[in-house]
Amino acid sequence: MSSLRTEDLRKKFGELVAVDDVSLDVDDGELWCLLGPSGCGKSTTLRMLGGLERPTDGAIYLGDEEVTNTQPYDRSTSMVFQSWALFPHKTVLENVAFGPKMAGIGKSERVDRAQKYLSMVKMSEFEDATPTDLSGGQQQRVALARSLSMDPSVLLLDEPLSNLDKRLKEEMQIELKRIHEELEKTMVHVTHDQNEAFTLADRIGIMNDGNLVQVGEPRQVYANPKNRFIEEFLGDTNMLSTTVREADSTGVVVETASGALISVPLEDTGSVSQGETVSVSLRPEFLDVERHPNATADALADGNGSEAQIRGTVEETLYRGSTVRNYLDVGGEEVFIERDIGRGDAIERGDVVTISWDPADLICFDADSRRLA
Repeated sequence: MSSLRTEDLRKKFGELVAVDDVSLDVDDGELWCLLGPSGCGKSTTLRMLGGLERPTDGAIYLGDEEVTNTQPYDRSTSMVFQSWALFPHKTVLENVAFGPKMAGIGKSERVDRAQKYLSMVKMSEFEDATPTDLSGGQQQRVALARSLSMDPSVLLLDEPLSNLDKRLKEEMQIELKRIHEELEKTMVHVTHDQNEAFTLADRIGIMNDGNLVQVGEPRQVYANPKNRFIEEFLGDTNMLSTTVREADSTGVVVETASGALISVPLEDTGSVSQGETVSVSLRPEFLDVERHPNATADALADGNGSEAQIRGTVEETLYRGSTVRNYLDVGGEEVFIERDIGRGDAIERGDVVTISWDPADLICFDADSRRLA
């Protein structure tokens, strides 16, 4: 059963279309993430769901009730903001109990509610403290408890973890997931952080330029990106511009700018023509690497005779904590690989390496950035 639904939701600010015909359907008890780059319209969409922005067109439903023009305080939603917005002169308990107080709930019940949710976010011992006494992570927990104390049908979270450092952010992701599982409450969480969305979401809706581009479970969206934007946004990848040299019922053979041939299996090649420009994604996690000690420059060409490998020279090495990233010059093109520290032989600048892959792991996009299946 749908807990939250929109139909052709649109928002204009003057001539700027911030959200364009967004239709989404969030199931009861689902944790739904709106994911996208800054300025894509995801926070504007969330604010319309909470009644903080009035849609230019379209409709919003909570359950069977249309709430498109309903005031924020008259719809069963509550929002956790990026800035937390706690009252500095009130205690933690008073902050959490403030919403129920404004709703006319008696003192005993609102204190019970506040204590219940402070316990849930593990902040009971701080109920007499003020927000200025708390760390950023603790303030975020209080802000979450405050929104939960209103017992909304849908909890809206607008990038609530963006002001936290990496460790606290990961800690709060685990806490949010635990609280969602405990309460089974419908949540819509906005973020630009792909890892955050993958950690939290039952389903992800990816936005770009005001449009809802693709919706699906995290693993499904990552494995089957609808277009090139989604492939590049969801994770680092090598995107090679290539030209189709052969096409048959099993797939295509494409040629890179450096002259290497790559075989890409496709089920449907009817829309691909010889000579057409297509993009091929080589994800670093699917690449196998072989180092060639003492190899000469003449050995480079030997690695381009297969349609599932290319050879290049390491131009740069970056250490990234638990991993190391190497950038290769492959006939004038840049390709990167990334491996765990200590996995295999160390690869340094000047080394000649061959990278290879399973052709089934390649993803191909046409000139209009649509995925070729």
